Amino acid sequence: MVLTHARVAVIGAGIAGLVISTALREAGAEVAVFEQAAEFSPIGAGLQLSPNGVRVLHALGHTEGLAEKAVRAGSIEIRRWDDGAVLSAVSHGDDCVTTFGAPYYLIHRADLHELLVSRAGERNIHMGHRLERVVECGGGVELRFANGARFGADLVIGADGTHSAVRAAIVCDEPVFSGYSVYRGLIPAGVVPSLATDPRVLFWFGPQRHVTYYPIRSGRTIHFSAVCATADGRPGSSTTGAETAELAAAFADWHPEVRRVVTAARSVTRWGLFDRDLVQRYHAHHAVLVGDAAHPMLPYLSQGANQALEDAAALLDRLGPWLAGQVSLDDSLARYEADRGPRTAEVHRQSRLRGEAFHLADGERQRERDFELAHEQDLDHLAWIYGHDTRAADLELTE
Repeated sequence: MVLTHARVAVIGAGIAGLVISTALREAGAEVAVFEQAAEFSPIGAGLQLSPNGVRVLHALGHTEGLAEKAVRAGSIEIRRWDDGAVLSAVSHGDDCVTTFGAPYYLIHRADLHELLVSRAGERNIHMGHRLERVVECGGGVELRFANGARFGADLVIGADGTHSAVRAAIVCDEPVFSGYSVYRGLIPAGVVPSLATDPRVLFWFGPQRHVTYYPIRSGRTIHFSAVCATADGRPGSSTTGAETAELAAAFADWHPEVRRVVTAARSVTRWGLFDRDLVQRYHAHHAVLVGDAAHPMLPYLSQGANQALEDAAALLDRLGPWLAGQVSLDDSLARYEADRGPRTAEVHRQSRLRGEAFHLADGERQRERDFELAHEQDLDHLAWIYGHDTRAADLELTE
């Protein structure tokens, strides 16, 4: 039960922002969500939801919705770029449920977002509000938006992504370009017919590039992402029409299946891949960060959305005693930071390491990597990711 009458502002109506705001509101807190987009649109592509993230969504009540909209991955397979040799094949399917208590799901980002918005209620989200500044004001903060609106809150939760405006009130730093960009696209399921009967995630590793694809939307569509080394660090999505030609040229000498996948999309988006260096603080005074606003990561562990969900669960767990008037806000946020700091630091570190390992040129180091992959044929080596417990069993705020 929420005993205090605290006002909480959530910046960003993405995955973490919607999970946190919904749980807080349903517990009785006064919550306002601000989203810079003027309206929601079905943008984005595929997401991989590993058991650590799925358990949070199940706890929030989305078990049936996920089962209906997502595809359960039977395995994750890694192949060599030129001849298609299988380097690793790790069974997931029922093994994930048995071992970690939840499936490994593949879903369109828009489908997941629709589930979360339906629970949150669009009327509770203020669209067209781009945050410009967070100003400390007495015992709280004042939020100043580009449209001239202002809002006072006891706590602001920054769930506003890699280029977070809330982060600027806590940390003075800039995004770091990785030297790689990702092309993303959606293609018909018939391009890779085997995925209809054997839904799985396929990775192809090669020099300075890798490709990932898997089925979404009940298997009717395949999402692919193709990562390439580049000196061009454009941070935003680009759909000029040149991207499809660039993509075809980049993979012209790869395996025929890869070429077929990356040339099957009518259009693709191109994004520079950025993260930030690790910092020691995820909060200051009356502001706290979650997800990419706190610890933007490179996508090589497929943990961006999953770590945001873990953050949401952990923050909700720590805010309960503050909202019940039992501890100070600073104490609650410090405990959240202590909970999440070591975990997210390791996922961040491992993501950067895999950014190198995925793209090795053929040679001795590549052969050493492939030897290690051949000996990782079960879920044991993934237990540190999939089995993590956020200590928030049901996302219910308690005294």
